[in-house]
Amino acid sequence: MSNTDVVRAAFDAYRAQDRDAAEALIADDFVFTSPQDDHIDKTAFMERCFPTADRFVSQYIVELVDAGSGGVFVLYEYELTTGERHRNTEYSIVRDGRLVETQVYFGGRF
Repeated sequence: MSNTDVVRAAFDAYRAQDRDAAEALIADDFVFTSPQDDHIDKTAFMERCFPTADRFVSQYIVELVDAGSGGVFVLYEYELTTGERHRNTEYSIVRDGRLVETQVYFGGRF
């Protein structure tokens, strides 16, 4: 799989809440950072962040770009069950076919 394929598969696993698929795509030394999470590990991510897909009505990848050196940028739109729509950007690093780091940058309402 290409690095962009790994990121897309991780998004698909999240939306489907397929924990086994997500676990296979995320490295044991994974680090996740967002405005709400400061460098949390894989265990904390899987407990705190992964089970939140039910708050989304939809999620759509607008752009998915290989940034070189294992990096991938993704811009996505989503609609919450409240009706609000937002855009976020993530930068992920993929090594040996697994996510090792993801940094999320929250956007505003769209």
